[in-house]
Amino acid sequence: MRPNIVFILVDDMGYGDFGAINQGLSRTTTLDQLMAESVCFTQQYTASPVCNPSRACLMTGRYPHRTGSIDTLEWRGLERLALRETTLADALKSAGYATGLVGKWHLGAFDRRYHPLNRGFDETVCFRGGMHDYYNWRIEFNEDVVRGDGRYLTDVWTEEAVGFIKRHQREPFFLHVTYNAPHTPLQAPAEEVQPFLETGKFNKGVSTLYGMLHRMDAGIARILETLQGCGLADNTIVMFTSDNGPQFGGEGEHRLDRFNGQLRGAKGSVYEGGIRVPMMLRWPAGLDGGRQVDEMVHFSDWFPTILSLAGVPLPQGLDIDGIDIQATIRGEKNKVCTKRFWQWNRYTPLVTSNAAMRDGDWKLVRPAIAESMAVPCCDPWLRISMYEPERLIENGLITDPEPPRSIPEPPPPELYNIAGDPLEDVNLAADHPDIAHKMLVELETWFEEVEQERATIDDQW
Repeated sequence: MRPNIVFILVDDMGYGDFGAINQGLSRTTTLDQLMAESVCFTQQYTASPVCNPSRACLMTGRYPHRTGSIDTLEWRGLERLALRETTLADALKSAGYATGLVGKWHLGAFDRRYHPLNRGFDETVCFRGGMHDYYNWRIEFNEDVVRGDGRYLTDVWTEEAVGFIKRHQREPFFLHVTYNAPHTPLQAPAEEVQPFLETGKFNKGVSTLYGMLHRMDAGIARILETLQGCGLADNTIVMFTSDNGPQFGGEGEHRLDRFNGQLRGAKGSVYEGGIRVPMMLRWPAGLDGGRQVDEMVHFSDWFPTILSLAGVPLPQGLDIDGIDIQATIRGEKNKVCTKRFWQWNRYTPLVTSNAAMRDGDWKLVRPAIAESMAVPCCDPWLRISMYEPERLIENGLITDPEPPRSIPEPPPPELYNIAGDPLEDVNLAADHPDIAHKMLVELETWFEEVEQERATIDDQW
């Protein structure tokens, strides 16, 4: 019997946000228990240090540049997943799975063609942009728009996920639950925030964020209890991860810097803190849990691996970057991909800014150039995207030229040995110039390849 699949993807959660890792500070008892029962991946990498590019890779098994999903600015269409792409939901639906999306989409906000209902999902309850108010919400129940009714948005996602499981308990299903917590805006019920404030250990921002996580943790408990109550827990693959590392920064009482295992960097950065995140996979009927996998894995690997675990053949003709790591998950000796690449900046991608490559234990980093990371004049478009998307749906995307910028010469590439220096403290580029040069050439070659493919996207706006 084919397994059900519940893939829970959360937004901006790092290693240090799990109670099992931060000594109970964040009170994530459900996730801590799931961690104890699962196969846990210690070197899992997202495809990007920000939201939509990682999601595009997860859905397709391909580097995000290839898919056209390169930046979070949905009012410019830069988050769109190209229409030519085959999604994981497409593949599972074709194999007879009922498919559902509950939560954040962020792969096409204002054009009906990019709606998840047209990307392989049978049922959707979602918002399609990048961030959303947790109380004053506007979400789409399939094709019907529903405005906030007083419920906390995290609770809405939980209720809808539970409902989907109950409706489809007699057939194989793929449920993608994409909680937007703990992404900003920082909003949580007062009873969730107050216990963290009362400890005196955290400011208002971190207390609110931990409250958001605590509420989400309770929702995940309900999802797992529903699987158990329906007799589905043993043959359901439950996966949990985050789309990128934690968001840091802010001012004063709203500053979000917090424990993240001392990893360097955070959301937005290709240092480890921005792209290395936990993954937990539990499937009692199919895998022994309570184990670690230490090999490097990448978001692109989950497309072929999930299909393999489900006994679904990979669609013919797909050129994917991921590999099937089922044997690795089972603890068998297996070939893994030892080379991976990352790059992200605002607007037009630049290989000279915020790019990285792993080759075995070696990691090359091209540090971010500040001028390439800035987004001037986001307002009013972020507000409109969240609260008045009809304006963009009716009038189309913003087609103003990219803001003019003067990009200075990049700083020298950096080289780290992740096995010996996972915190990226010691730059070894001067000690190993041959390795740094070789990796830089490979990074530039990769970038040219994926950018050439992106240039062939012919979606009509």
